[in-house]
Amino acid sequence: MPSASPQVVTRFAPSPTGSLHIGGARTALFNYLYAKGRGGKFLVRVEDTDRERSTDEAVKAIFDGLSWLELFADENPVFQFARADRHREVIDQLLETGHAYRDFLSAEETGALRDAAKSEGRDFVSPWRDREPTVDDLSKRHTVRFRRPLDTAVVVEDAVQGTVRWDSSSLDDLVILRSDGAPTYNLAVVVDDHDMGVTHVIRGDDHLNNAARQSLIYDALGWSRPVFAHIPLIHGPDGAKLSKRHGAQAVHEYAAMGYLPEGMRNYLARLGWAKGDEELFSDDQAREWFDLSAIGKAPARLDFDKLAHVNAHWLRLAADDRLAQLTLDAHLAAGRDLNEGDEARLQQAIPFVKDRARTLVELADQTAFVLARRPLALDDKARAMLSGETAERVARLRARLALFQSWDVFALEAELKAFAEEEGVGFGKIGPPMRAALTGGLVSPDIARILSALGREEALGRLDDALQQTK
Repeated sequence: MPSASPQVVTRFAPSPTGSLHIGGARTALFNYLYAKGRGGKFLVRVEDTDRERSTDEAVKAIFDGLSWLELFADENPVFQFARADRHREVIDQLLETGHAYRDFLSAEETGALRDAAKSEGRDFVSPWRDREPTVDDLSKRHTVRFRRPLDTAVVVEDAVQGTVRWDSSSLDDLVILRSDGAPTYNLAVVVDDHDMGVTHVIRGDDHLNNAARQSLIYDALGWSRPVFAHIPLIHGPDGAKLSKRHGAQAVHEYAAMGYLPEGMRNYLARLGWAKGDEELFSDDQAREWFDLSAIGKAPARLDFDKLAHVNAHWLRLAADDRLAQLTLDAHLAAGRDLNEGDEARLQQAIPFVKDRARTLVELADQTAFVLARRPLALDDKARAMLSGETAERVARLRARLALFQSWDVFALEAELKAFAEEEGVGFGKIGPPMRAALTGGLVSPDIARILSALGREEALGRLDDALQQTK
């Protein structure tokens, strides 16, 4: 009987030189979905071999971004720099088998020889490729280069890009160990992916040329290559490479803009991958449907209108108590002070306004009326609206509401309708002045919902304040 297929193992391998970019977040999501949809493992490796640019702050920002997106690895993260001894061990193995050689050229000598080769229209080859070092040579600083096969076609069957070919002469003899003893990126990636059992390398197509170099190292070591899948990068709405001029780039910026993690996951999954015409789908559906064959070859375009549409869908489905807490956080982030009772009023208001918002920031704007402080400042328009006969009508409604015991929104709607009928006027004569008195002109839902969200004591108090100011 044939052996069972190995468990799918994917990895997300960010470099900790900045925050988690939205493109990196999508790469992490694709790796997560592919593994989870097949009962596999999703791993994270921090590629921190660039010691000058790698920072602890960037590491924290990356993991904070992954945590916010709820993309959790199945094992503790691997830090590439800590595995340098293992990388050097493999380099020694390549030297012993003749797949690598020591190069004693200085950087200046290498540059001069490379320039000479370019001017003569030939490929640069270090003279040390076919020279045996002496004992004296071995005491000098040197690099180690991978000995690429010459005049060979390197073929990668990419799960997204299809069959990709390179001439080995175009790849150079890659430095795999620097003169300071530090292993280089392409060597470390191969060793780490092999040791971690990675079966599928899903990453941006800016790494496509690395696949050729890494494939040769796999072959030289006698290791099976993983399945490569190089996904197109994300572009801005104008089709240009995503940059600061297009707006937010880092995941934490989208969190601050009020998007829900489930909204971002849904949108990012759809950015460059498709399941028919499906636009809105759950995490379970994404895991079930996601496949590498459905990833397009063309760059995906970021569309903020579509992102807002997707996020609005998940806002409507979110639990009200969770939205109340998130909206509370948005108010605090905007610098608004909170008093006792504000959280309860926010929770009461959420069901009435969440269908009107696309982000948590918009939801905070929609609920700002419940945080307004008494007495609310009335502008000249509001004062004019609450004068004369209108003020008397509002006062009568206030007295009637004071006797009203049920503060349920549906009961309030019926009571307001009955009052308007008894007054012999359309509700258009009552709604605007009541809104001005209760909210000070802030964005708000209809009057019954305003009253219900504010609660009996707060609503009556605001009406008293407004009537007092217009006397």
